[in-house]
Amino acid sequence: MDPQSAVLRARRFVRDVNDPSIPVSLELYAQAANARIRSQSLSEDEAGFTIPRGDGSHVITTNANDADERQRFTVCHEIAHIVLGLPSRHDVVPLWAYAKRDPNERLCDEFAAELLMPYAAWTDRSSRREAGQATIESLMSEFVVSYPVAASRFAALAQFPCAFVTISGGVVRHIQRSTDLRRARAWVSPRSKVPDGSAANDLRNARSTGYLERELPQDVWFEDCRSGDFLWELARHFAEFDTTTSLLWYDKEDMVEFEHDRFGREVEADPGLEELTGELPWPGRSKRRP
Repeated sequence: MDPQSAVLRARRFVRDVNDPSIPVSLELYAQAANARIRSQSLSEDEAGFTIPRGDGSHVITTNANDADERQRFTVCHEIAHIVLGLPSRHDVVPLWAYAKRDPNERLCDEFAAELLMPYAAWTDRSSRREAGQATIESLMSEFVVSYPVAASRFAALAQFPCAFVTISGGVVRHIQRSTDLRRARAWVSPRSKVPDGSAANDLRNARSTGYLERELPQDVWFEDCRSGDFLWELARHFAEFDTTTSLLWYDKEDMVEFEHDRFGREVEADPGLEELTGELPWPGRSKRRP
């Protein structure tokens, strides 16, 4: 099974349950999956598990010591295993190590995100908001999800160039990009060092848990972008775990459009002379999205 198939199955599941409430009802989801939910104290590195019963039903157990948003994600992740029929392999792997996780577990994460943040409700609440700390924290509260889960989905479904980068130990581990950013071919290489001059690097060097937002040139983060263009970065660092995230975004009008010939090859356009506007290029464009 591929990620797109898992997402489509999840959206069909959400549609069939037809729960208009936000945050969504886990009880309705569990009922639709022929499961019941219980919570008990588990070890620190165990989020939860599912036990099948002889009558075809399932019992989903979450770690009572986890925060509400983590337990809700665990329930939806376990529902994904039931609905998709994928066996569990819950190896003890750090949360940032997305690429090291078993493929089935990654598919179930995709499924869980769709359940917790239904596409229609999410786009209705996020599409008219500016990127930034206040927006992500508001969405976290509304959908009862963690910061990385909310920020990653915001980046993936943003209607402008946007990315969410996960960093551990100063090394890039995973990047989630919006459709527009993929179209612009802006890329951050996994396993690369967090770049000098980025908000993430400065926050990590300060060993400070918190947020830092700033405007900076796009080429600090992205490969193959135009010089002179700027983006906004919202970095968040957790000093205890040496884990950092960065939400990156810029205006859609700054996106590079590629022209191709009939063989699919890129055509290099003649840049000519720039139109005189009377405006200085610094400090760059507003952080407001279109």
